[in-house]
Amino acid sequence: MTDARSSMDSSELDALLQPRSIAVIGASEKPGKLGGAPIHMMQAYGYSGRIYAINSRAVDIPGIETFPSVADIDNAVDLAIIAIPAAQVTGVLEECGQHGIRAAVVFSSGFAETGDTGVQMQRQIGDIARHYGMRVVGPNSLGVVNLRHSVLATFCPYFMPPMSRDGRIGLVSQSGAFGGFVANLAGERGISFSSWITTGNEADVELAEGIAYQARDSATRVILVYMEGARNGERLMTALRLARDAGKPVIVLKVGRSAVGAEAAASHTASLAGSDEVYDAVFRQCGVHRAQSVEEWFNLGYAYAVGHPPASAELGIITVSGGVGVMMADEAERSGLTVPPLSEQAQSDIRAIVPFAGARNPVDMTGQMLSDLSSFGRMLDIVLADREVGSLISFNAGAAHTRDKGFAIQREWARVRDQYPHAHIAVTGSLHPDVRHALEEIQCLTFIEPDTAVRVAGTMLRIECQLRRSARLPPPPAAAPQAIAPGPMNEKDSLEILASAGIPVVPTALAHTPEEAAEQAEQLGYPAVLKIVSADVLHKSDVGGVALGLQDRAAVLDAFNTCTRRVSQAMPHARIDGCLVAPMRADEGLETILGVHVDPVFGPVVMFGLGGVFVEVLKDVTFRVAPFGLDEAHAMIDEIRGRSILSGVRGLPPADIDRLASTLSALSVFAKANEASLASIDINPFMIYPEGKGALALDALVVGR
Repeated sequence: MTDARSSMDSSELDALLQPRSIAVIGASEKPGKLGGAPIHMMQAYGYSGRIYAINSRAVDIPGIETFPSVADIDNAVDLAIIAIPAAQVTGVLEECGQHGIRAAVVFSSGFAETGDTGVQMQRQIGDIARHYGMRVVGPNSLGVVNLRHSVLATFCPYFMPPMSRDGRIGLVSQSGAFGGFVANLAGERGISFSSWITTGNEADVELAEGIAYQARDSATRVILVYMEGARNGERLMTALRLARDAGKPVIVLKVGRSAVGAEAAASHTASLAGSDEVYDAVFRQCGVHRAQSVEEWFNLGYAYAVGHPPASAELGIITVSGGVGVMMADEAERSGLTVPPLSEQAQSDIRAIVPFAGARNPVDMTGQMLSDLSSFGRMLDIVLADREVGSLISFNAGAAHTRDKGFAIQREWARVRDQYPHAHIAVTGSLHPDVRHALEEIQCLTFIEPDTAVRVAGTMLRIECQLRRSARLPPPPAAAPQAIAPGPMNEKDSLEILASAGIPVVPTALAHTPEEAAEQAEQLGYPAVLKIVSADVLHKSDVGGVALGLQDRAAVLDAFNTCTRRVSQAMPHARIDGCLVAPMRADEGLETILGVHVDPVFGPVVMFGLGGVFVEVLKDVTFRVAPFGLDEAHAMIDEIRGRSILSGVRGLPPADIDRLASTLSALSVFAKANEASLASIDINPFMIYPEGKGALALDALVVGR
């Protein structure tokens, strides 16, 4: 049979998440067993399809047909849930494939996470899946859930008692235990999932395919991703862009940032964690937000599922505590929001309601709110009408702690929501649980801590801006591959091949004798630079192979002889092709560094940073996966901490940033076109001259695979 993995078509996972019939292999009548939990939960949720219990021994489950094997089932089966010892899995999967079963979830552990024997068994699972065109989740998976269709192919206990079927959060997790933890969090917060996918060891179905499914799922509003690593970078980026193009925020919790964490992630899932900086670059390119904590990650998922993102950076604050209002205003500034003062008329109207209120913004109602809730509602109207703020956050302290008082406040918010259906609204403080749920029903977020509400609003605004920016980026141009031989090129050849790719390089000439070098220096102009040319010498200055600031013919002649002698003495086996002569072009320019390395997951990755001490000490560099266009190149430049230096400081003119951006884009296109034969590129220094005067690569090293 054909393998369906060549595309990212979400219908490939329909049999997994929307099956019309399910066989549970290793079925049990006990709800606490791996083979009993899915049956028990699907019965509780009212699954309308047929469930078959498969077990070699007789089991008695009311309402469920029992068979000794899938081969004994006369009807077609969409999904198999496999809860048997690892040693039996491949044989059972083979039976499933022969019976035409379209998808399977493998709970069983004891595969790639255990060592070489497990790796081989897991590889067999992938082979069987590809042979039969069957989509397999796992092994070592906690399963998948689609509550709208009452599909609970999981043994996770946190889906009982039943959750709501109208959840808006799509979850994809490479860790089953973490997926269960999040299900518990969701249950405690009273929210639910559109779909819930734990990919386990990914013998077949990968994290990216779960993301792609949710990107196309109309019920999913936000996608939460727990990620340890990826094997196929291109597939992951395609899925993330599908979500971006659908306008769905992807919030990633990517572990493995530290060396120890990356090693643990690889051991846990047998996946390649890759370079953390590259993952950051991928997320930026695809409009993804990388959360720094579980709290931030889940709060953002909750906020998108329940409420609306801010329409602007302007924040309105209403509080019963002046001190808390100041704290929220401070947090707003840190979070990229503004707290603009209300107009004089609005402030006057507020004081007419509560003469001693703080009316500027934050609006401090004081404790008056507790005795007259109608005044609270009128102040909401004044603030929203005056500024058309993008967000409105209130701090009610304990005013809504009791049910009666809380519902009185909720009715005021409900009236406001009718007038401003798309406003970002958050209510903070101690809230009665029933009141909290009622507020969330009208799409008002609720938090205990007011500073958390402000941070969430600021982050949502940044996510929306990033989604809009990355969705507008045009595709980069294509390029034809060039001949790159294995191993390092000498500097002359490196500069020439980069020049052919549209990268500006300093004019050079290759000299084989001192006299040739002197003649070429006369033509190129003084002062001149002379450098040894040898593919065997990667760091020329370390072995005396560079001479700078040569002012005349005699200096060039002497430099040629001195450089060749020093290099021959330091590296007697190095092949010397001559000396490169070039004009000195370092004056008036700003030194930067450009580079390419080929990541094992994502392919060619372009690096940019300021040169000299900035890269050696501060490591002020940024990355992008190739290829990319001019807009992405400009975004890349804007990310470095020393960006203001490029704009001109202390009387220096601004640098030619447009030429720098076009060079970065050209380098990315060249790197992608030559991915199969390229190992790395190092352009150091790459000099940026004042605006309108361009840029030049003064030295370069291209290394072929």
